[in-house]
Amino acid sequence: MRLGINLGYWGAGMDADNLAVAQEADRLGYDVCWAAEAYGSDAPTVLSWVAAQTERIDVGSAIMQIPARQPAMTAMTAATLDSLTKGRFRLGLGVSGPQVSEGWYGVKFDKPLARTREYVEIVRKAMTRERLSYEGEHWTLPLPGGPGKPIKLTVHPERERIPLYIAAIGPKNLEQTGEIADGALLIFPAAEHLEATALRYIRAGREKAGLGMDGFDVCPTVPLAVGDDVPGLADMFRPYTALYVGGMGSRKQNFYNQLAQRMGYEKEAAEIQDKYLAGDKAGAAAAVPHSLIDSTTLLGSVERIADGMRAYAEAGVTTLTLAPAGFTLEERLTALRAGTRALEHAGLA
Repeated sequence: MRLGINLGYWGAGMDADNLAVAQEADRLGYDVCWAAEAYGSDAPTVLSWVAAQTERIDVGSAIMQIPARQPAMTAMTAATLDSLTKGRFRLGLGVSGPQVSEGWYGVKFDKPLARTREYVEIVRKAMTRERLSYEGEHWTLPLPGGPGKPIKLTVHPERERIPLYIAAIGPKNLEQTGEIADGALLIFPAAEHLEATALRYIRAGREKAGLGMDGFDVCPTVPLAVGDDVPGLADMFRPYTALYVGGMGSRKQNFYNQLAQRMGYEKEAAEIQDKYLAGDKAGAAAAVPHSLIDSTTLLGSVERIADGMRAYAEAGVTTLTLAPAGFTLEERLTALRAGTRALEHAGLA
């Protein structure tokens, strides 16, 4: 099992620290460094900055939002980053959510699966550097009846087929991800529930495409914190878990809340959401069960973290992306280094 890191969003006051974390991960032999975007920092700019100041580690978007860019623009960005990094770029895509898609980008959040499939097909085709033409429900290239003509990508990427990941949570999205992508970006993964909540759907998609799981990257993001006080460490992640389960999306469309329900937390997920949407964020955080946090994070001593890593590997994870937590840079670096020690302790290095 390989290790990655997730820097999250840029511009949150820890930018210099984030670069130091990425550079230390590069030195320690981590496999990939991911950066996110929502409606603040954009992923490609951050990844360019990190790639220019690291040597070996891959850089990946987790995610570039589909409603933010036309697919041909995404192909241009991917080709440019792959060329600049000499083959160290990984393209992670996702549809975002209805609030961001419609409120920030002005793009209707409808038929997300069909949009994703067409988007991936166009990106893949553009990357081959053949003249781009496409007829779909959501995109038609060139536009009919106008001056447009099929154009081919002029940039020569390092690789024609850049590894393509999709952020997926729901069963249908997970199945399609298995069918059309090279990897899945997962969030809130519990090792004991991974088969039921994700892998069986991914596997079905792979089978639909006539493929097995070999070569498919199962890549969940897991917060990491080191110390002796496991309940205290878990409390650090209560606001984070409450935000996603309670407030990331509307009452009707919250994919993270639905995931918590599929893991057996139906009553608790409803309570967290009720309190969060009513403005009681502290109450929502307090309502998050310790077991939900503990099963979706890596907390404690190096030995305890190693046990958790071993469980993820046995469940089918191929790249475990860590989000090292801490109030200072040194605490985050300590967590990062503990990650490599834990991987060795688990016999997975």
